[in-house]
Amino acid sequence: MKRVAISIGDLNGIGIQLALENHNAVSQLVTPIYCIDKSMLEEASKRLNISIPNDFKTIENIAPSFEIEAGVVTKESGRYAYGSFVKAVELAKSKEVDAICTLPIHKKAWEKAGLRYVGHTDALRDFFNAKAIMMLGCEKMYVALFTEHIPLKDVASSINEKDLTQFLIDFYHTAKPKSTVAILGLNPHAGDDGVLGDEEKIIQKAVDNATSILKEESFPLFTAPLVPDVAFTPNVRKNYTHYIAMYHDQGLAPLKAIYFDEGINVSLNLPILRTSVDHGTAFDIAYKGVKLNNLSYINAIKYIIN
Repeated sequence: MKRVAISIGDLNGIGIQLALENHNAVSQLVTPIYCIDKSMLEEASKRLNISIPNDFKTIENIAPSFEIEAGVVTKESGRYAYGSFVKAVELAKSKEVDAICTLPIHKKAWEKAGLRYVGHTDALRDFFNAKAIMMLGCEKMYVALFTEHIPLKDVASSINEKDLTQFLIDFYHTAKPKSTVAILGLNPHAGDDGVLGDEEKIIQKAVDNATSILKEESFPLFTAPLVPDVAFTPNVRKNYTHYIAMYHDQGLAPLKAIYFDEGINVSLNLPILRTSVDHGTAFDIAYKGVKLNNLSYINAIKYIIN
């Protein structure tokens, strides 16, 4: 059974409730090691009125302890969430675990803690000096993002032949799609042959380059740039399991509209495997006794063992 380090996320949010409520189910799939120390776990358990399972394995000296403030953005919770994440990465680097699964952080809490990273993926790129690829979704549909957390006005200028070619190659090697990957155009109508923009010409060159380098002949590796507003319709979607979007909302808005509850986040192109839930800290319901949907968390664990 694979060993998985669970980064506990922001303790002012719902992550610890997910971990406690689903420990028995997760333990049937993997051997979890939770990156939280006993004192913080006991405080969270008491506030949630959820008992700690006897085999709930923890690790000490994560970060300075603090008083949990349900649903509040604090530098203390941000610092602890980061410490938990770093510990999980350290365990993966030293091969004490086979993978890591991250529970939700709050980006503002990280900022308040003085951290220079926007989130997990940015940090992982720095930790490993690698161009990590963000892919989200579920078994029925995954979407990878060429550009991620940048202003929309900067997207078009970020699309260049060299970087997109390498992105496509790295994606193919690490996602290992078993059928043709759908590539989204940037502009409405995929540019209408240049009438509405010509970025699709750059995208097509990158597709041609990557196809030539990969030299896979069993099936076409990538589509030509697809018209974005029809790419996720049922008749088109049935043909693809993997998409590559040019910017964040282009890919994630339709993905979350269709598969919000069950989607996960996977970091590709790294020397370690990292999966994550694809939802936030849900501060509005944290520690309020609300029953949580666990599909994303369980799917993130299942991805590791598949």
